Amino acid sequence: MAGRYATAVFDLARETNAIDAVKADLDRFDALVAESPDLMRLVRSPVFSANEQLQALSAVLDRAGIGGLAAKFLKLVAAKRRLFAVRDMITGFRELVAEYKGEATAEVTVAEQIKDDHVAALRAALKAVSGKDVDLAIKIDPATIGGLVVKLGSRMVDTSLRTKLNAIRHAMKEAR
Repeated sequence: MAGRYATAVFDLARETNAIDAVKADLDRFDALVAESPDLMRLVRSPVFSANEQLQALSAVLDRAGIGGLAAKFLKLVAAKRRLFAVRDMITGFRELVAEYKGEATAEVTVAEQIKDDHVAALRAALKAVSGKDVDLAIKIDPATIGGLVVKLGSRMVDTSLRTKLNAIRHAMKEAR
């Protein structure tokens, strides 16, 4: 179901030459949902009626400055009682945009925020490997301790200290 909605909003955005604007608005909404437990509960909980979700969502969209096609799409999803799957719809939309633009998305997990020049170097290295422009989705996970984990398509490179320490621990257990 999420794929159908993502395809529909992508087709509308392409027809109106608003792909970048819709993507920016949907990314902003997705970030709001990820940051706010209350908004996450509104989106995920079946307790709220469609009307209650629509009213609350309208207020959130107005305050966040999200309008146009993205706002209409999100309101339609709420009216159709499909708001629980909106994050999957946004993910599907991002994938369609990346395919349309010939981009690849890499998920990068690091222990702490990395500097802009390191981000640029990582993006350039991944572009050299994949042959496509690479959009980075950077997650911060202090449990990685150091290093980074990169997922690009079906490939994954894990150079985190956590993984290396676990390998050492496993080797030491086998040596006993």
